[in-house]
Amino acid sequence: MLKTLSITRPQRTITGILESFISVSFVAVGARRCGRPSPDGAARNFYSTAPVNPVPTANSTSNPLRGCYPAVGCFSLTASNIIPVNNFSFHTTTPSRFSIRSNSLNKMAASKDYRLLCLENPLLDIQAFGDEALLEKYGLKANDAILAEEKHHGLFEDLLQNYDAKLIAGGAAQNTARGAQYLLPSNSVVYLGGVGDDKYAAILHDAVKQAGLRVEYRVDPKINTGRCGVVITGHNRSMCTELGAANHYDLEHLKKPEVWSLVENAEVYYVGGYHLTVCPPAIMELAKQAASGNKPFILSLSAPFICQFFKEPLDASAPYWDYVIGNEGEAAAYAESHGLNITDVKEIAKALANLPKENTQRKRVAIITQGTEPTIVAVQGEDEVKEFPVHSIDPAKINDTNGAGDAFAGGFAAGVVEGKSLEESIHMGQWLAKLSIQELGPSYPFPKQAYPGHN
Repeated sequence: MLKTLSITRPQRTITGILESFISVSFVAVGARRCGRPSPDGAARNFYSTAPVNPVPTANSTSNPLRGCYPAVGCFSLTASNIIPVNNFSFHTTTPSRFSIRSNSLNKMAASKDYRLLCLENPLLDIQAFGDEALLEKYGLKANDAILAEEKHHGLFEDLLQNYDAKLIAGGAAQNTARGAQYLLPSNSVVYLGGVGDDKYAAILHDAVKQAGLRVEYRVDPKINTGRCGVVITGHNRSMCTELGAANHYDLEHLKKPEVWSLVENAEVYYVGGYHLTVCPPAIMELAKQAASGNKPFILSLSAPFICQFFKEPLDASAPYWDYVIGNEGEAAAYAESHGLNITDVKEIAKALANLPKENTQRKRVAIITQGTEPTIVAVQGEDEVKEFPVHSIDPAKINDTNGAGDAFAGGFAAGVVEGKSLEESIHMGQWLAKLSIQELGPSYPFPKQAYPGHN
């Protein structure tokens, strides 16, 4: 929406109307600069109480002038012949009119959209049914998960061009983010990560748009978007992943005013453990932001190797976990790598729940999924470890269990966002996981199915 205000006198001050329009405490002052007015009117300065970033180039007619108040969001100004004065002001030689454009961040601030913020490594999943010849061509095993080598680089284009490939906005936490958005009202979830500037990123954007997920990607023009080629043979899945630009996310992107305003606006944070291999400082910034605002911080252990080989960043984030989610394999790897000398899943859950904690206003909850076996839940300071049986399903309806854990996390996170009880949130996670395993890949059925509630 565009609103244009007329400035008729050099000394005019515009205050309240701007504040009500863009939800930002902003004052713009029209004032004469030195010298006589130009033939078409006096030049004016407009001073913002918020930092201007970036300052438009001289005589720009199209670049917007943006400012941000982290607590409430950002705004942008457009004007003819904008000339920067410094980081807090500008003037225009066409003084009679200027425009204020309300952007999506302003709307977010007013309506509390994007309550859940997720961070990890975005990948474009390229899934297709193949055969032994395709596996042999690229040296793949029928049921495996590997990182791509040079010999695998042709796989992704081969699947796109020569097979009926299904394209999914993948990466574990992006699967989770899509799942949470599936259950929540529109504009509830925003996802952060790194992509390239290529056709794969364009496909990824289209895929998340269809899912209703907002993304704020760091774009790297020199590195390809991360991709995961999935060759399906029978009930087997051979996954070959090239992390690409997902492996180059940085703290600078997180701290950009337009991104950080989303961080400050969010009410719940979800981080996939795979990001511990990419940018631990970004995880710690989110964790500290959550603790300082008494907002829930959820971390997924993601994979056994995270617990085994990335102990230092994992342990640094541990005091900030309000919820930690893992499966039985990840729990066992954590126990072994941390010398707990226990193998019982319930005892491992208790150990995770009772680790030292930064935000003492919330009890930590440790959740361990076990496939078709009951979900184990331990709460900090409580002796009882609860079991939640999973939702039964006809085995004939199971299509693909890949991403079931991501779906569970998405449903659970949606429950946390909506302030549901722990039991209800677990139920939401199990319900969404049940839907997901009936689809191909980490997907959810459309048209959307409404969550029926927990009886």
